[in-house]
Amino acid sequence: MDHKHVNAIVIGAGAGGGVVAKELAVGGLSVILFERGGWPVYDDYMNDEMLLHRVKVMDSAYGVDWDKNRRVSIDYEGKRTTVTPADGSYNNIAGWVGSGTANYGAMGWRYMPEDFRLKTVYGHVEGSTLEDWPFTYDDLEPYYVKAEWEVGVSGDSNAPFSGPRSKPYPMPPFEYNHEGRLFHQVCKRLGLHPFPIPMLRNSIAYNGRAACVRNRNCTGCLCPVDAKNGTQNTVIPVAMKTGNCIVKTHCMVAEIIVDDRGRAKGVNYFDENKKGHIQTADVVVVSSSAIETARLLLNSKSKLHPQGAGNNNDWVGRNLQGHGYPGASGLFEFEILDLKAPGATMAICDFNHHNPGLVGGGMLCTEFNQPPYTFSTVRPPGFARWGKEHKDYQRKNYYRVGRLHGPLQEIPLFESRITIDPEVKDYWGIPAAAMSGSRHPLDRENSLFMTSQAERILKEAGATLTWVKGIPGVRNNGPSGGSHQAGTCRMGNDPKTSVTTGFGQIHQIDNLFVADASLMVTNGGFNPALTIMALGYRVGDYIVKNFNSIK
Repeated sequence: MDHKHVNAIVIGAGAGGGVVAKELAVGGLSVILFERGGWPVYDDYMNDEMLLHRVKVMDSAYGVDWDKNRRVSIDYEGKRTTVTPADGSYNNIAGWVGSGTANYGAMGWRYMPEDFRLKTVYGHVEGSTLEDWPFTYDDLEPYYVKAEWEVGVSGDSNAPFSGPRSKPYPMPPFEYNHEGRLFHQVCKRLGLHPFPIPMLRNSIAYNGRAACVRNRNCTGCLCPVDAKNGTQNTVIPVAMKTGNCIVKTHCMVAEIIVDDRGRAKGVNYFDENKKGHIQTADVVVVSSSAIETARLLLNSKSKLHPQGAGNNNDWVGRNLQGHGYPGASGLFEFEILDLKAPGATMAICDFNHHNPGLVGGGMLCTEFNQPPYTFSTVRPPGFARWGKEHKDYQRKNYYRVGRLHGPLQEIPLFESRITIDPEVKDYWGIPAAAMSGSRHPLDRENSLFMTSQAERILKEAGATLTWVKGIPGVRNNGPSGGSHQAGTCRMGNDPKTSVTTGFGQIHQIDNLFVADASLMVTNGGFNPALTIMALGYRVGDYIVKNFNSIK
């Protein structure tokens, strides 16, 4: 491999890393973009539900983790359990170019203005590390616009509860499916404010790619016509066409090299043959997911950073957040689903903030289509889960169950965190991440409130039976994370209580940056993909404009 010194290394080709690589390459910097997996190819991962849900014990969907990685889960009593990607507590992130943006549900939400200043809006929350972001919605708004137009978002530019926008969406919203039309009417009758979900997929042909064909097996899978917009088919190709960006796939970065002056000099990494290499650069950007970014920084120890890069104040890895997904399902006497993809078409944001006695809240929406196997694993309480009754329910009710769920803003906690396990290592011999902590009691209260609202709407729509998802028990559920993991390298103005500046720059290492959901001080009540992209644009813009003083 060619190891010529470059201006910038970007680690992780997902929502944040792909955007940063594009901004740096277009800005004239030479870039190497490292990705632990390969390029996504539809024919290799056709809409295979069994692969998607890890029914094949010998494989894992969309990643290299199955036989190569391990994590440690630490429960409330301190018991340590080694987990693989087949375990829900592993908190999987896709391992290929584009990461989860290649196969995600592709909701393209902006956070609300309140999401950037929760402490100002709600005050101090006992037992939490709740804090404002170091900048406002207005500061990030221009970067939301760039993401919406360069990556591509379809939506209603006049949707209620959204912050001010300087430019409309580039594509019109998707029309409702049958379920969306029904719930829209019901929500209006209840005095709520439904609207089409903004989507990172093409409602019309856009940027040289086709419009969505409403493939029923969409979410969790690749798009057969390439109408789903991720970094792998938008910004990363733009970066490569400049001639300034090289994408190195099947490469696992093990350590950021920090010299005795406290400067990032490059990375140690393994190629696809498990051979070690060193790549040097003027600037290093980490965008590997909240868990893996924290793990990499903690494993990057040096003379001036013995606890890991940027961790002299012990904040790297802390404040791990995900999203609860409260909501409810309802059984109807009539068919409610038409399976027109992606399934999720209508949302309400009436309960995202200003709920009496609560902090924050969340969005509720019609949900993504459930393939048959997934549907077979979910039954109302008391219903048979095997045998003839189970099969009869499956045949009769597959089209008769409607759902309203959505991400719930969680309260950050100092002790919900990522550390490095002293014993467990992965395939490459890199010490594994360990996850520990619990959830704030307000998460449970918020979940109960949101499920009650979802049930109210379902019953008004005619559901004869409703039931809710499991409500977090705070202690027994452990830390959150999932595919919406965030918060482990939070931004802030005070180096004593944050890891980076508002531009993702590590406080203690001027030429080391973070550009993923690790930066988020709070995780909002929405799917975070578009906000991660906007942060990537902001970080990339800052590096390009200040490169000569940073390098």
